[in-house]
Amino acid sequence: MKNSVKNPMTRKRLTARLAALGLLAALFVAAPFQAALAQTVPYLGAAENFNILAATAVTCTNSTVLGDVGVYPGTAVTQTDCTITGAIHAGDTVAANAQQDFVTAYTDLGYALCDSTLTGTLDGMTLSPGVYCFDAAATLTGVLTLDGQGDPNAVWIFKIGTLGTGALTATNFSVVMENGGAPCNVYWWVAEAATLTTSSFQGTVLAGEAITVTGGVFNGDALSQAAVTLTGATLTDCAQQNNKPAKSKCNQGVGNGPEGCDPGNSNQGNPFGSNDEMGGTPGDPGRKGGNKI
Repeated sequence: MKNSVKNPMTRKRLTARLAALGLLAALFVAAPFQAALAQTVPYLGAAENFNILAATAVTCTNSTVLGDVGVYPGTAVTQTDCTITGAIHAGDTVAANAQQDFVTAYTDLGYALCDSTLTGTLDGMTLSPGVYCFDAAATLTGVLTLDGQGDPNAVWIFKIGTLGTGALTATNFSVVMENGGAPCNVYWWVAEAATLTTSSFQGTVLAGEAITVTGGVFNGDALSQAAVTLTGATLTDCAQQNNKPAKSKCNQGVGNGPEGCDPGNSNQGNPFGSNDEMGGTPGDPGRKGGNKI
């Protein structure tokens, strides 16, 4: 009789202990996983092919853009003494796909959990990889050092305006990479506008409103849900900094469009899009010529 009373209690205790051990093990496994997830490079999709991507308009004055430029649903790309080494996609399908992927990435990145909340100008600070947040606007100046700690894949994410509003203003601001840190693994998520003036800036800016760059050097990409305006600035695309091979954006192998290799409906990685170029004639086997853009 004693055994019949004690055994059920023993089994219950054993079950409870096993459950507790299982939960503890799960916490040990989840902790490093969440830390790794927080420092994963955000997926930009087709948007990562662009040095500048805007929704309404791009204005480039006395500036150099070492990469592709896109705008959608707007179509205006205004150039005055501006050098653009890459392709210009104004209101076409390529820009549309990129803008769609950018908006998705922007929304997803907005949910990234903060490792630390920052205030001040960041002058003189050295930051290891992680997710850093400003509750509202950020006004930056001076020198910020990002220490990769020997890891070329180290990622930094800065979120400006995590409480819903907040602009990024950087004046005479320099970002210095050290110990293996890569500029293209730095991301600046901005709730509102981003204004960079005579700065040496590193990283990709994902802005909810306009991006304005005046003077200085911008090593990274400018992605905006409004307009992008450049004056006297030099921008270098992350794809070039990472030594990625240039991508042919024309489907010449099966293209049936007019000469000039307009990418038209090329799906650019979109499984639901058509690979045929716009203006094509059914039955036309394509061509060998054309300009890659």
